[in-house]
Amino acid sequence: MRQVTVLGSCGAFPEPGRACSGFLVDWDGFRMVLDLGYATLPRLLARRPDGAVDAVVITHEHPDHCIDLHALFRMRFYGHPGAPRLPLYCPPGVLDRIGGLEPDVDLRTVFEVHPLPGRHRVGPFELTGLSLPHHVPNAGVRLEAGGIALAYSGDTGPTPVLAQLGRDADLFIVEATDRGGETGRSTRNLMTSDEAGHWARRAGARRLMLTHFWPGNDRDASMAAARRAFGGEVLAAEEGLTVGIGEGVIAKDVPSGGADPG
Repeated sequence: MRQVTVLGSCGAFPEPGRACSGFLVDWDGFRMVLDLGYATLPRLLARRPDGAVDAVVITHEHPDHCIDLHALFRMRFYGHPGAPRLPLYCPPGVLDRIGGLEPDVDLRTVFEVHPLPGRHRVGPFELTGLSLPHHVPNAGVRLEAGGIALAYSGDTGPTPVLAQLGRDADLFIVEATDRGGETGRSTRNLMTSDEAGHWARRAGARRLMLTHFWPGNDRDASMAAARRAFGGEVLAAEEGLTVGIGEGVIAKDVPSGGADPG
């Protein structure tokens, strides 16, 4: 089984029934989380009871990408004391941000922390973290295994580094915030849907998935803009959507034993 499941798709704050940024990657039984924004942990637990994953990657310290890392910490700290530490790959600001919520506890008792940007061997993956422009340090993530690549931008402004990050990726997950007034700024820290499509095309990605939708935006309009710029298959991140990596399989995944949470 080689697939990625959307835990959350919203930027800033979750819309009703949705969650903020988060993805669960499953590669032949090795399970990795990419970001844990607002309301993602319950969706993760519906698929991985007790939060049983092999690694966590957090792209940056904004709470719509990392706040449920705190909940995962508490689950493991109080619910599974003495368990092996969970590998955590993140820029340094993430630990500082979450540590502010637990000043009396050392987060490293639960997490084995590895720095991003950088290169790491993580289970079956060669993980490459590349610095991308944002309001705070942000690491775009590229996972490679078996000749297949999955890339995820986190949050970013337009930059040629995106073409490197998503080069020939089977699936390139790119933020498409479409926040009003963003394109008129001299310094760009977020992107539009057509820009996401442009950089995915420059990267030569096989498929593009849009994510980090600004609450209230018209997602159909975002998809249409990205398709015009990309010229290939474009998916919208939707909570519960599972996409096969290297197989082209797309399905709506409902956790066993219940309805899709949220």
